[in-house]
Amino acid sequence: MKADPAAQRRLLDLAEVDAELGRVHHRRTSMPELAEITAAEQAVRACADARVAVQTQLDDLDREVTRQEKEIDAVRAREERDRGLMAGGTLNSKALTDMEHEMATLKRRRSVLEDDLLELMERREAVGMDAQHAGVALAEAEQRLAEVTARRDENLADLDTTQARRDAERATIVPGVPAGLLALYERKRAARGIGAALLRARRCGSCQIEIDRRELSLIKESPADEVVEHEECGVILVRTAESGV
Repeated sequence: MKADPAAQRRLLDLAEVDAELGRVHHRRTSMPELAEITAAEQAVRACADARVAVQTQLDDLDREVTRQEKEIDAVRAREERDRGLMAGGTLNSKALTDMEHEMATLKRRRSVLEDDLLELMERREAVGMDAQHAGVALAEAEQRLAEVTARRDENLADLDTTQARRDAERATIVPGVPAGLLALYERKRAARGIGAALLRARRCGSCQIEIDRRELSLIKESPADEVVEHEECGVILVRTAESGV
């Protein structure tokens, strides 16, 4: 392929722009914040699940406390009723004895229920503390996620700025490269990541391998407008005064 040497040199500018665009793409997909966000999101989900679990336990205890309190109130109401009947003086001796027995039974029942309620309240207090801790842990996890997300967004904004600048530079370079040469460059870049490199002091600017004598001799014999490729890595070798040929 033939191409004006000046057009070939423009490939170096294009390669520099594409190299930075490649770095921008790599940073977009490999910045540490992406892994941190994944970990932070997992932490938020775990903390949220833990809070739901402890809140469910707390709600169950609250219902149990309410049920226990109602049962105690019912026993107390029965005691008050029996106490009123006994104080009314209308009961015969047998009925009075039965009532006294029932009062003793109710007292024992109330004592058991009150002990159970006390145990429930102690358990509820402990679970309530767990719920508070779970809420704090969730808030901290959400704050961590917000911080790392903000860092990612800041990095992405910087990358967007760099990409926009380099895209604009590329748009000014491409029109100066003949269509055939540009197509060859793009094929090389798609296959190897680098489409063109400077031949400097007999060394390939892409793979950094020194050109052997045979290939160097062929390059020297090639006209200035001949597009040459490195046999080793396949990129387009752009010749300038620094090439040593």
